[in-house]
Amino acid sequence: MTPTYPMWSVSHVQGVVKTTMEIFNKRADVEYYEITVTDKKGDPVPFVSQYKLAHIKYLQHLKFDIYINSDDVPRAQYICSRSKLKGEGTTTLLSSKICSKIR
Repeated sequence: MTPTYPMWSVSHVQGVVKTTMEIFNKRADVEYYEITVTDKKGDPVPFVSQYKLAHIKYLQHLKFDIYINSDDVPRAQYICSRSKLKGEGTTTLLSSKICSKIR
């Protein structure tokens, strides 16, 4: 997920800030990623985006905006993506979580 250190910028709505993120899917076994914004303890921070669960095919990119209330800026520390896997039989599955630290 890029950028590694996203920064908030002014949005078109007063009292709301935004950042733009991009995900590249390098895993052939994953097509869905859950997007979250969290504080330093890992607790969720409310946000709005086109995608909270994004469908990204293998070797595809997805660019999207994340919006939060300006009052939540001091609390928001990380933007994370977690791979969502389908359980099939007894195959061992590995879910990954990647986070970018907000500056």
